[in-house]
Amino acid sequence: MSVVDSPVLEQLLIRGGRLLDPYNGTDCNVDVRVGGNGKIAEVGDAGALPTGDARVIDASGLWVTPGFIDLHVHLREPGEEYKEDIATGSAAAVAGGFAAVVAMPNTVPPCDSAEGVDFVRTRGDAVGLCRVLPTGAITCGLESERLAPIAEMRDHGAVAITDDGRPVTKAGLMRSALEYAGDLGLPVMTHAENLALVGDGDMHEGVVSTRLGLRGIPASAEDAAVSRDVLIAEDAGAHLHICHVSTRRAVGIIRAARKRGARITGEAAPHHFALTDEAVDCGYGAFDTSAKMNPPLRSEEDRLAIIEGLRDGTLCAIATDHAPHSGIEKDVPFSEAANGVIGLQTALPLSLGLWRDYQMPLLDVIARLTSGPASVLGCSDGGIVAEEVADLTIIDSEATWKVAPEAILSKSKNTPFMGQTMRGKVRATVVGGRIVYASL
Repeated sequence: MSVVDSPVLEQLLIRGGRLLDPYNGTDCNVDVRVGGNGKIAEVGDAGALPTGDARVIDASGLWVTPGFIDLHVHLREPGEEYKEDIATGSAAAVAGGFAAVVAMPNTVPPCDSAEGVDFVRTRGDAVGLCRVLPTGAITCGLESERLAPIAEMRDHGAVAITDDGRPVTKAGLMRSALEYAGDLGLPVMTHAENLALVGDGDMHEGVVSTRLGLRGIPASAEDAAVSRDVLIAEDAGAHLHICHVSTRRAVGIIRAARKRGARITGEAAPHHFALTDEAVDCGYGAFDTSAKMNPPLRSEEDRLAIIEGLRDGTLCAIATDHAPHSGIEKDVPFSEAANGVIGLQTALPLSLGLWRDYQMPLLDVIARLTSGPASVLGCSDGGIVAEEVADLTIIDSEATWKVAPEAILSKSKNTPFMGQTMRGKVRATVVGGRIVYASL
């Protein structure tokens, strides 16, 4: 497998793949021609389009989908490049099928200014793999004291505002942010967490935390914060996006608000629908710090509720919350370990588990990786049709691969899936008509 160091525009003919396009409800075998301008030139019946001068990619037996979009990625640059940087994060993203990633602002220093947004956007463009879409902080320094310059950040390319990694603790400030961002047409992405209820907890509060003797974080810490922000957003008429939803009641709160017509969207991370709090327990009194994240892995009841929320569209997006950490932060006692797991390269096979194991319609699974995230950002992408930008992911749904350090392109290797065999692999990622990753 390889990331293409200097991808170039060229005519491509993707021959005979199964087109899965949620934007247009398409599921059929086709040829896709990509023009030298980076756009889809033509879509035709499988085997029907002439080769001409195009480079041919044989996609028989493979799937062709719109390029994935990840709404929630921590690229760590600037300030913590020993964990990840925009180049290595972009490489992991395209290996996972992501044509675009939304970069969180909790860097060092935080991205809370037009200059910070410019830096992330410019670095992403210079790396030239996936599209790196910056967010701006809601509050200066992520400190919940005063609003960051939201309009300036939007004008310099911020696609949303968020204090991800921390909640906005002051309800009045959150209301001001929602009202202001609403006027500017920006979604507000909230890290929903009541810190008073979290306390000094280490993992989900329940039977497992009691058995392991670890300090618990109640589900109500998330539920209370989601309730607060949803009600404020509903009053403001603003678009609120709930990050990394992890509890049964939070799903229910979002579902009810959406039924009332509120502009509320939500995302789920693969680790929250693939694992439970049991993953913390390594046996023999040892705990897996790779299974420590915020919000924590929850109960089986919560996990199944997340799956149902994805199935019925209450949660419109699968987002990795890719959070790289080095051994400095993870090879320590559980209570001292940093929260977070990587997820860009395991997102596809874990998401396909929703289709294989829980009978979620395949087009709906692909939608949660493509058209759902696009709708949160207000993108006008029309899918894989003529004249649309050629952001494409080519998938071998049956290929297996082992999660191993040498297979992970992120600088950090903090994943609870290390050593496991995954089913489903990205064979190529095309961004703007350029092949940026290939494992054909």
